Amino acid sequence: MREYLKFYIDGQWVEPVELKTLDVINPATEGVAGKIALGGAADVDKAVKAARKAFETWSQTSREERLDVMQRVLAEYQKRFGDLATAVTEEMGAPASLAQRAQVPAGMGHLATAINILKDFKFEEDRGATMIRKEPIGVCSFITPWNWPLNQIMCKVAPALATGCTMVLKPSEVAPFSGQIFAEIMHEAGVPAGVFNMVHGDGLGVGVPLSSHPDVDMVSFTGSTRAGIEVAKNAAPTVKRVHQELGGKSPNIVLDDDVFTKSVAAGVRHVMNNSGQSCNAPTRMLVPSKRMDEAIAVAKETAEQITVGDPTGNAMLGPVVSQTQFEKIQGLIQKGIDEGATLVAGGPGRPDGLDKGYFVKPTVFANVKPDMTIAQEEIFGPVLSIMGSESVDDAVRIGNDPEYGLAAYVNGADLAKAREIATRLRAGQVSINGASDMTAPFGGYKMSGNGREWGDFAFHEFLEVKAIMGWAPKAAE
Repeated sequence: MREYLKFYIDGQWVEPVELKTLDVINPATEGVAGKIALGGAADVDKAVKAARKAFETWSQTSREERLDVMQRVLAEYQKRFGDLATAVTEEMGAPASLAQRAQVPAGMGHLATAINILKDFKFEEDRGATMIRKEPIGVCSFITPWNWPLNQIMCKVAPALATGCTMVLKPSEVAPFSGQIFAEIMHEAGVPAGVFNMVHGDGLGVGVPLSSHPDVDMVSFTGSTRAGIEVAKNAAPTVKRVHQELGGKSPNIVLDDDVFTKSVAAGVRHVMNNSGQSCNAPTRMLVPSKRMDEAIAVAKETAEQITVGDPTGNAMLGPVVSQTQFEKIQGLIQKGIDEGATLVAGGPGRPDGLDKGYFVKPTVFANVKPDMTIAQEEIFGPVLSIMGSESVDDAVRIGNDPEYGLAAYVNGADLAKAREIATRLRAGQVSINGASDMTAPFGGYKMSGNGREWGDFAFHEFLEVKAIMGWAPKAAE
């Protein structure tokens, strides 16, 4: 059993100011997998002071110095690849194959991307006699979620390191093991003391003081919209920058063409990936109403081929992360039935043969109306809602209807039509025919947040813009 009872502050593993512990549950077995210390405001204050002190020197380092540190971090990350994959499976239930193929590589990919961008990123620009400088914003606090733990840690840490910021990380207390190993990686890589700090804890004990601390210049939060609103409220009195990547209810518009069945099947599999625990999952599939029966048949066949079970084995889906999430998902599945949606596959309860663990049946609803709860609320489980539309205009209108705007998808053979639809969808990232790009900006419209992560757009989140007028001498008259 894992036991992580120290925090990483100022380059050292330190005891909590006051020891309080939390059991970490393995969602596949419902047994205790480990124990962590829970920090408090005093621990946060120590970490922020260390980051503030380190900022004086780290902010003045050269591009080459930061590249050297980041390349060392990448090397250590690669060494610990297997440890990280095992931790992710244990803490949040990702199947071993998914942890090795996607969860751990995602973090590595963001770091490698940031290294490549840093090599040529322009921190200074001459505009006539004025110099425009982009300077690190300062001390950053990072509050990261459990669903893609390493992806979300690294898409904050990597650009912060690259731009000369210092930081304090609070990994999710639900899935803290990978965050602990990440801190060990930073230590072994020789990241200067105080540049990176980590304090385990919950939202009230660590998240609130991190988002409200007067010496924190920026807070970057990934999680639910409800929690993101609280983070913004806590940050407001100190007028710090707030970056939020929040909830989603992403539409997937399937065009009426020769690849329709292929598009429907791909959409079902996409939703189920990571047991539906992705904020950008295409959870609302919009199909032409006249092809609803065809969509139902394909979706049913696809969903029933998805295996659920022990994440250390060969199952395609593991459990959802916790009893709280399991119960929430079960309640929303029942809500879909009660409100009259057509249950195509799955439904309430655990899959057959699984009597413990937070396993959810891959569930598909059809004939879902825009005003139904399952069409509006983020479920965060392996649940797809298929909705009918009378035209492309109708599909776009329904697609843009919820309060969220994180991601959207268009699938079909006619690229010109898909492009036109993509420009009309109110979402921060739109994927045509399954395309992905780690350098593309990621973030949401509306209640899905503000700011952007990934690639060079992430760098700008961590930079202040300074104008120095009179930098260049006046030209001779």
